[in-house]
Amino acid sequence: MTDLAPDVELEPPHLDDSDDDFQYEEVEVVSVGDDNLIGEDLDSALRSLQNLTAKPDQWPAVHDVEPQIGQVTQRPEVVDDFIRNFLVKMGLSKTLEMFETEWYEMKATGRSDLASNEKVLDLYTSNLQLEDQLHGVRKEVEDARSLAEKASATWDKFRKERDFHRMHHKRVAQEKNKLILDMQILKKHYSMVKVLEGGQPSTTMKSQTGLGGGSLQPASRGGPPPRGGVRSNPVAGLSFPPVDVKALNLAKTFKGHLMSVSSLAMHPTKPIVVTGSDDKTWKMWHLPRGDLIMSGEGHTDWVAGVSFHPKGSHLASASGDSSVKLWSFEQQRCVATYTDHTQAVWGVAFHDLGDFVASCSLDHSARLWDVTTSKCRQSLRGHVDSVNEVCWQPFSSSLCTASSDKTVSIWDARTGLCTQTFYGHHNSVNCVAFNCQGTMVASTDADGIAKLWDVRMVAEVRSIAAGEHPLNKCSFDRSSDVLAVASDNGKVLCYSTSTGELLHQLHGHEDAVQAVVFDPRGEFMVSAASDSTFRLWS
Repeated sequence: MTDLAPDVELEPPHLDDSDDDFQYEEVEVVSVGDDNLIGEDLDSALRSLQNLTAKPDQWPAVHDVEPQIGQVTQRPEVVDDFIRNFLVKMGLSKTLEMFETEWYEMKATGRSDLASNEKVLDLYTSNLQLEDQLHGVRKEVEDARSLAEKASATWDKFRKERDFHRMHHKRVAQEKNKLILDMQILKKHYSMVKVLEGGQPSTTMKSQTGLGGGSLQPASRGGPPPRGGVRSNPVAGLSFPPVDVKALNLAKTFKGHLMSVSSLAMHPTKPIVVTGSDDKTWKMWHLPRGDLIMSGEGHTDWVAGVSFHPKGSHLASASGDSSVKLWSFEQQRCVATYTDHTQAVWGVAFHDLGDFVASCSLDHSARLWDVTTSKCRQSLRGHVDSVNEVCWQPFSSSLCTASSDKTVSIWDARTGLCTQTFYGHHNSVNCVAFNCQGTMVASTDADGIAKLWDVRMVAEVRSIAAGEHPLNKCSFDRSSDVLAVASDNGKVLCYSTSTGELLHQLHGHEDAVQAVVFDPRGEFMVSAASDSTFRLWS
């Protein structure tokens, strides 16, 4: 392009808006009522001023308008949003990207048959909501379980502390009761000494020594011997021929009980035997025919032991119901019940004077009962396990006990103190028995061992191994030369006390033999067993 010549001038454009080219329309100005607006504003200001200057009680009432509660309508998700949310929740970002690409491509090309507003079925939404709720509930359960475990640990700690303090309290209570009992014994002993020293000033006192130990008793001329002293044994100087056990044969079998027969007692002067059974009864039989004379019912558990009064007028029975009952044959009823034992009573024995009854129990004690007053006079404590048998030394105030703590003890019934303890058994001692002379004690245990003890020498005389079966009861004949033992193998074994030799075995019972006793006159023997029978051997 070439430059323009300087002499050429450009004429500016001229626009002509003449009436011929454009037509204009006149717009009329309309009044908008400014005067009215000014009036209305003035009236409003006056009313506002009056409301402000008016008294509070003249203020116009303002009605409280309760706000409307908003309502939220839950609408189900559309299909594509549901899928997107699911993929985001599961962390599938690549899948989500591919889905977005294909989805919008199909939408753009019109190849998608799904409407944009199609909703997800309520079932899927409900499942998701339930899954969220389940997750929350599981978390709450875990928290509750953790809290419960902590509470359980705390509770276990408190319980252990409680048990410790309770055990400590029981031990203190036992020590307290023992001290109280010792105090009572001392007071009673002191009162007796005071009566002897102050109540009989003119009585001459002398020391009497014998098999039962030494004690101070008033000297007397003639009359019956004092009940508390040691009396002479009328059979001490007598000799009896031993029972010929080899000649004993089964004479008769009696089945009078429904359950095991656990104890026997011979009448002191008549051919009568009493049997105690696990069927909670005792029965009295006349021998040798076996006629039933009397039966006693009243115990609520098994009858473990029976004993005749020395005069044959009463019977004492011990039971698993923790009681001892005294029965009168004349009145044909129970005349007294002793219930101080706290557990099963295993054995019972009358004193030779008939004024006292001794009993032994699972509660680790033996007790002495006054028949006249029906009160417990002594509680013999020293064994650390069940006391299984008790028997009196003939014509003395001493008694012997056998215990599951593997010991045999001799006690003074007047003081309630243990005077001698025999050691040697290695298992529970089931039975003890004195011979008629009162010089020897026989004991049997659960290992099948029978031992003979000399009371005067305080020593073991002989040990007899009767087999591996437990020995339940034992009995001397009146000559003290033969010892019969009841064995768990269903036999009655007879041994010589001088040599320990097995003299004879009596077969016949079908189950364990629980008791055996010789006739006081040496004419026959009676045995009882778990086969619910008792048998007469003569």
